[in-house]
Amino acid sequence: MRCAAFAGTAFVLFWPAILLPIITIEKLGHRSQNSIVDGIRELFLHRDWFVGSVVLLFSVVFPLVKMMALLELSLFQLVSRKHRAITYHLMELLGKWSMMDVLLLAFFVMLIKLGSLVTFHYGPAVVYFTLCVGFSILASLSFDPHSIWDNEP
Repeated sequence: MRCAAFAGTAFVLFWPAILLPIITIEKLGHRSQNSIVDGIRELFLHRDWFVGSVVLLFSVVFPLVKMMALLELSLFQLVSRKHRAITYHLMELLGKWSMMDVLLLAFFVMLIKLGSLVTFHYGPAVVYFTLCVGFSILASLSFDPHSIWDNEP
């Protein structure tokens, strides 16, 4: 039950993490705030399909699928035993890529840090994002894979 509580909390924190401003950039007196979703939209509008797809997958799709898989395995258990095993393996696979969004953000900060011409400040989404990642890790750590086979729905 702890796993479900942690995964549910991560799921709730996920939405402000991707929708609220994550970074404020000030460049030559011009200030702009962007959320993760805004950044993805801007990348696609500028035809940066590859980078936009990578950000979308690693910052939105993979974490969301992982949280939903944890909720399914620990709380709902709507699918059959065979499908629970597949869901567990999918969750494990996505968990291996969970740090990619942090690396991507670090790379983005490195690109925009241009001396005194550009300054940036973290937005409120950073707190939600950090808490979401923390609760997601706690959910993964508290999940007992043996519970997949304990009872048939």
